[in-house]
Amino acid sequence: MVVKSMNKLRKDFLTHLKEEIIAENIERLKDKKFKIVVHMGTCGIASGADEIKKIVDREAKRLNSKEIEIATSGCVGFCSREPMFTVEATGKEPVIYHSLNKDKVKKIFDNHIIKGQIVSELEPILKDSKLSYFYKYQEPRVLHNKGKINPLEIKDYIREDGYRGFLKALEMNDPYEIIKIIIESGIRGRGGAGFPTGKKWEFCYNAISKSGLKYVICNGDEGDPGAFMDRNLLESDPHSVLEGILIAGLAIGSSKGYVYVRAEYPLAIKTLENAINQAKKLGLIGKDILGSGLNFDIEIYQGAGAFVCGEETALLCSIEGKRGMPRPKPPFPANEGLYKEPTLINNVETFSNIPQIILNGAEWFNSVGTDTSKGTKIFALTGAVNNVGLVEVPMGITLRDIVYKIGGGIRGDKKFKAIQMGGPSGGCIPEKYLDTPVDYEKIKDTGAIMGSGGMIVLDEDVCMVDIARFFMDFIQEESCGQCTPCRVGTRRMLEILERITQGKGEEGDIEKLEELGKMIKETSLCGLGKTAPNPVLSTIKYFREDYEEHIETKLSCRRLHRKEKVKKV
Repeated sequence: MVVKSMNKLRKDFLTHLKEEIIAENIERLKDKKFKIVVHMGTCGIASGADEIKKIVDREAKRLNSKEIEIATSGCVGFCSREPMFTVEATGKEPVIYHSLNKDKVKKIFDNHIIKGQIVSELEPILKDSKLSYFYKYQEPRVLHNKGKINPLEIKDYIREDGYRGFLKALEMNDPYEIIKIIIESGIRGRGGAGFPTGKKWEFCYNAISKSGLKYVICNGDEGDPGAFMDRNLLESDPHSVLEGILIAGLAIGSSKGYVYVRAEYPLAIKTLENAINQAKKLGLIGKDILGSGLNFDIEIYQGAGAFVCGEETALLCSIEGKRGMPRPKPPFPANEGLYKEPTLINNVETFSNIPQIILNGAEWFNSVGTDTSKGTKIFALTGAVNNVGLVEVPMGITLRDIVYKIGGGIRGDKKFKAIQMGGPSGGCIPEKYLDTPVDYEKIKDTGAIMGSGGMIVLDEDVCMVDIARFFMDFIQEESCGQCTPCRVGTRRMLEILERITQGKGEEGDIEKLEELGKMIKETSLCGLGKTAPNPVLSTIKYFREDYEEHIETKLSCRRLHRKEKVKKV
């Protein structure tokens, strides 16, 4: 697509707008002593952030003070400490109060707001406080706007250099120059497979369209148990995703984009709809964008919650109005995708990285990471750790550092047993591999995969056979049923796992699971089936004694767990 040279008026549009927004903020806040930002992602709202916001409003009204600014933002990552808000004052370190309730909010107002005294007994998060370590070892690049912007206000995003990357891409006036930067950055797809993003863009750029149409699709069908990276980005920083999609559309010569989001994410959908409407009003989405001649529209497509639709060809079928079932590859979507036209598909986190790469350059992006895994990665750190939440870390950090430095160690001072990574397609990593760096290849060598970023920490009380049964039950339920190995094979594996966990296991069951797992991996049609046995095979490999104990003692998971507790006492 040939893009017109931009006239100066359009070129300076965002600069002038940003200056106006900053000046407006300065004017509005000049007489304010405090700014209170209530954090309202799904995790916050589920914990009562809506009510906390009402209490904050009432307390401010009670004081009848015009010196208090009240604002909202999306999630700030520390999900297990919600509801939270941040108190900001000019020239002072921001103070984050967590685990809030009505009494705590009143105490904060009576002391911090009225008297200017930080309420230390509530253990707020400050620079060197105990809980600050959750943030200390992170590197927020994709999440650089967390807590800073209201996701419902495009002006907040523009104030933080939003859409500057897109403007820079437009000014290049050469789509392939954009692709070269993405290739040089070394970014790999954050959706799980880790395919080089720039190469995928290049394939789609070179693909020939029969009708002249090409498509860009953002895969937001995040279905892994325990994963909420994409949901958070769509809820808390939707414009970063839209900007990445716009840059991709410009690069490959597309005029149409879709964001495929599962319907179970109502807040993400609402926030995204608002963001698209606001961007359209400013002329950043639609026809002749910023006078460049670029036409690009973005539409939200709501998925019905089928896990298999996270697989890109099944996702294409779903958008086309068909049953979501994977197609054989090749042809790959980059050559023949939506409606048989060239289609670029990346996940939410990948697109959210793009504006920063274009704005700051390839060298900035790959200044962190390993030789084969560049940049940062967002993980949903959940399970038996003290600090549950969303973390963004540089590639190459060890799993041990994530669990013990950021996660704060195992809850209740229990022993670490494993990390389950990669969702139902992943595997379980035992303690002896805790010093493994977060790197696509090195994680794969352990028998797990990076996946989209789910990271479930398991303690000594967990039965690994039951974990394997849980994931196999999930996979069997979500199998599209198209191919026999996945449809029937996973059912047979689940039946054996259920028997073992019920205390009815038999000699030879472990060997049957291994045989079935290898067969399913080798003969299934799509990635879902090929990786379905991973949780079972990895738990057998590293925790075979859990299987053997069930079979030898004939005890169910519940009875075996009760027996272990008695032993400890």
